[in-house]
Amino acid sequence: MATGRTHRPATRSRGIPEATVARLPLYLRALTALSERSVPTVSSEELATAAGVNSAKLRKDFSYLGSYGTRGVGYDVEYLVYQISRELGLTQDWPVVIVGIGNLGAALANYGGFASRGFRVAALIDADPAMAGKPVAGIPVQHTDELEKIITDNGVSIGVIATPAGAAQQVCDRLVAAGITSILNFAPTVLSVPDGVDVRKVDLSIELQILAFHEQRKAGEEVGAPRRPRGRFHRRPWRPIARPPAPPAPTAAGKDLTGTCPP
Repeated sequence: MATGRTHRPATRSRGIPEATVARLPLYLRALTALSERSVPTVSSEELATAAGVNSAKLRKDFSYLGSYGTRGVGYDVEYLVYQISRELGLTQDWPVVIVGIGNLGAALANYGGFASRGFRVAALIDADPAMAGKPVAGIPVQHTDELEKIITDNGVSIGVIATPAGAAQQVCDRLVAAGITSILNFAPTVLSVPDGVDVRKVDLSIELQILAFHEQRKAGEEVGAPRRPRGRFHRRPWRPIARPPAPPAPTAAGKDLTGTCPP
């Protein structure tokens, strides 16, 4: 089986928009569930509902793949699974290294969903000498001193960073220098990479903050007014935020005369 370094998906060269690429895994997940239930065909409306998008957007996305379905029948499920898998590069093996084997890194190493999608965890790497040799998910952890050799020996082009924020950029630089061209970043920081290197950032705290925003908005809509904040500030008495005073009116010359000018 070929490794991830021998082929890259043709989505960019064929002009498929990034927004469409981001939705392809959603379609694939829904189609895989249908395939496991031996469903032979699916309509655009049914698949769109299962994937959480509208059917017009789905049909537009599939047109980039050259897949238009059959009127009155729908889409062939097995063929679409193959077509999207091929477009995403999932018809081959992609060896992956995970750097930073703390709680999050260990959880990622134990996640079974990678292998079922063609992503093989080739190595686990950590800077702590005490971690070296310890098995996590059946894979012995290796020290960061071996990072470059590990990447070369395994033909790795995808790296996962699960280190603390302060170490992430240095790890990123070493990964890129060793030949990594795609990075999944779980560290709460923005990475600087050269052209030709793709970075996908996963920040769970940001996602929770977005959910908190929607929760606050829904709570306000339910009662018609802002509610007392919840969470770790729940013991504090809530007070409405006073509107700041209006700025002083400018003079005809456009200056504020309420302050004092320096000599």
